[in-house]
Amino acid sequence: MSKNACIQCSIKECKHHCGTEDYCTLNQIKVGTHENHPTKIECTDCESFVFRA
Repeated sequence: MSKNACIQCSIKECKHHCGTEDYCTLNQIKVGTHENHPTKIECTDCESFVFRA
């Protein structure tokens, strides 16, 4: 898989992780939240995450 140099990612458990470097292989990602009023980085989620089985 080729990396997208515009999207850094350190989640190696994701199917879309480059594998050799900390980058995503998707052309774009969706970022969302699990909070009603997010105020911290911990409140955000990558909604493009797919567990690498």
